[in-house]
Amino acid sequence: MINYLIIDDEYVAHDIIKGYCDLLPNMQLAKSCYDALEAIEYLNQHAVDLIFLDLNMPTLKGFEFLRTLQNPPKVIVTTAYQEYALEGYELNVVDYLLKPFSFERFLKAVNKTTLNVPKPNPTSTPETTQASRTIFLRQDKRFIQIELDSIQYLEASGNYTKVITTAQTISVREKISELLDEFSSDDFLQVHRSFAVSKSHISSIVGNRIFIGETQIPIGKMFKANVDGIVGG
Repeated sequence: MINYLIIDDEYVAHDIIKGYCDLLPNMQLAKSCYDALEAIEYLNQHAVDLIFLDLNMPTLKGFEFLRTLQNPPKVIVTTAYQEYALEGYELNVVDYLLKPFSFERFLKAVNKTTLNVPKPNPTSTPETTQASRTIFLRQDKRFIQIELDSIQYLEASGNYTKVITTAQTISVREKISELLDEFSSDDFLQVHRSFAVSKSHISSIVGNRIFIGETQIPIGKMFKANVDGIVGG
C-alpha cells in the first residue's frame, strides 16, 4: 500500500490527483492539505510514502516546505511552472508533472516512485526489509500491479509490448522502447529490437541465444555489445 499526501491550494488539483490514484490498486490517500503549514503539522505526527506537491502556494512555497523536511518521503511535483524543474531535481524529487498532465504521464511518475525503491539488503531482518519494487501496468481498462522481480522478459508486438512474468503475460499498449524507459538498466537489458530480458532471470547464454528457463531469446547483432557487457566478453 502506498500512502500519499496531496499538498495543493487548488481544490480541482486535489480532485484530479485523487481521481487518478483511485484508478490504481494499493494507493491510499492519507490526507489532503491545502497549504504547506497544514502538511507540516500532519507530517509531524504521521509518515507517508509519497507527496504530490504544488509549488505556488501561499505563506510557504513548495520547495521552501520541502527544505524543512529532514527525511522527506518521495515527492512528485505538480505545478504549472516549468521554470522550476531544475531546482526540483536538485532537491531529488522523483518527477516533475507540468499541469495539466494526462493520466498516462501521471502513471509514469507513480511508477518511478516504486521502481526506485532500493533492493533489500540480504542481511536485513524481515522487520527492516524494504518493500518490494512494483510497477502498475495497463492492460485494456485494468491496471495491474506486479512485482518488478517477477518480470522475466519483454517482447515487442507492434504498438504493444508483452510483459512475461513468472505467473502471467500482460499486453501493454506501449512500444518496448517506451516501456524500457520506465525500467532501470540495472535490471533489464535490451538484447534484440523485439526483446528485453531481466538480468536476474537469465539461466544461460549460448551463442546468439539467451535462455530464460526453457525459453530462448535471440540476441540481435546491434545489441550483442549489451550482452557482452554483462558476461565480460
